[in-house]
Amino acid sequence: MKVSVLGCGRWGSFITWYLSSRGHDVCEWGRETSKDYQILKQMGANEYVKLNSGVNLTSDLPFAIGFADVVIISIKSQALREVALKIKDMGAKDKPVVLCMKGLEEDTGKRLSEIMIDCGYDKDKIAVWVGPGHIQEFTAQKPNCMVIDGYDEGLVRSLSDSFKSNLIRFYYGKDIIGSEIGAAAKNVMGIAAGILDGGGFKALKGALMARGAREVARLIKAMGGNELSAYGLCHLGDYETTLFSEFSNNRRYGEQLFKGEKFEKLAEGVFTAKAMTVLAKEYGVELPITQAVYNIVYENHNPLDELLTLFERRSVSEFE
Repeated sequence: MKVSVLGCGRWGSFITWYLSSRGHDVCEWGRETSKDYQILKQMGANEYVKLNSGVNLTSDLPFAIGFADVVIISIKSQALREVALKIKDMGAKDKPVVLCMKGLEEDTGKRLSEIMIDCGYDKDKIAVWVGPGHIQEFTAQKPNCMVIDGYDEGLVRSLSDSFKSNLIRFYYGKDIIGSEIGAAAKNVMGIAAGILDGGGFKALKGALMARGAREVARLIKAMGGNELSAYGLCHLGDYETTLFSEFSNNRRYGEQLFKGEKFEKLAEGVFTAKAMTVLAKEYGVELPITQAVYNIVYENHNPLDELLTLFERRSVSEFE
């Protein structure tokens, strides 16, 4: 299979490495002006992977789209609409497109597959690749499980079977709403976990896991998805790599935020916290942890004071 990966960041470069190592013909595209692209162009490697020989690295976007049987997009979630519109008439709308990114559109709350549909793509050709795993562990040959979900069962099964290996076990997803919301929301919980770490409240992360998954399940259900997805690989299954790992950008962002330090890398949970407050209002769902993260990040509330307000909420049944 010929695969083009759009994006030269950590996940884009990992996917290129992973699929090319498994016998697929891979083209990786990045903007000529991108620092990530220039590093790969000059070094043939970055801090995460070394590109395999035979990989086509290019800044020529029409070439990358024309090369592919399948297009995988792994970029900042807030840039997806722009890129989707740009590549549509290059032929991408006629090919399966896999979104390997976790986020929501900041101002609208739209899921990433919804953005693609807005841009004129056939929903039956759209899939998402989500679930746990850090690149540093994959490249050390430590396996994990992930999910491919979509609107068309045949596409989901075909992609999962083509991409599976003894390094990644893929499951067939059957709830794209839950998979996308769960995958995006876990980054918000990652920020909350980092704030707890920064404040020395590590013991509270067990409660965060339970209550965080519960509020995300409520949102998924209200949006028409299967609330059980919140307890699957897309969300709860990704908590270890997000709430506890030293490699988690979102957890590290939250930790440094509590300490008043600046975090230099991308933390998708920042945008997702805002998007989820949009969805909370639209669907009438209470998201107390998400709202607390939003208040800390966007309203500059004191992290410790904001966390303590969660303990002042009225008592309810655990599964109300």
